[in-house]
Amino acid sequence: MTFINLMAREINCKIVYYGPGLCGKTTNLQYIYDRTKPEAKGKMVSLATETDRTLFFDFLPLELGKIRGFKTRFHLYTVPGQVFYDASRKLILKGVDGAVFVADSQIARIDANEESLDNLRINLAEYGLTLDKLPYVVQYNKRDLPRVLDLEELRRTLNPTNVPEFEAVATKGTGVFETLKAVARLVFMELKKSGT
Repeated sequence: MTFINLMAREINCKIVYYGPGLCGKTTNLQYIYDRTKPEAKGKMVSLATETDRTLFFDFLPLELGKIRGFKTRFHLYTVPGQVFYDASRKLILKGVDGAVFVADSQIARIDANEESLDNLRINLAEYGLTLDKLPYVVQYNKRDLPRVLDLEELRRTLNPTNVPEFEAVATKGTGVFETLKAVARLVFMELKKSGT
């Protein structure tokens, strides 16, 4: 749910990057953070284990201009990929305005992708949301690796409703900003529809 601060003339939107463990959610946010001007971003908070996996979330407030005189700020989060942290995933989705599903393109990860997408649907349902009603895009990450799934197969399995989709190599920045811009545009459109 978008938060509007009338006193500060600020609109705050929450975008959550969702996907299986080690698919590149944190890498997306790190790339965005590293390439964003200091005056347009806040601090990036990242909680990781010794094996460099995000435990709870990454949080990156990012200013993307104004709407009707209101400064817009996007708060970007990632969820932990491990099923063990499902309660954290669910909590991070609370108040979500838009979502990016980051899929790992490797053949060996198709089951993990499907499980994570199903988990996203289940957790959204707890808040009365569906992917059909939420601004949502799909990113097929790790396209540079050997033994990746054909794009058509990924599409058939992970994007049957034809939402905007992007091929990506998050470590190199390929598709990272395109993904963010697409989900931000969808959130803006939703805000305009709702009269915000």
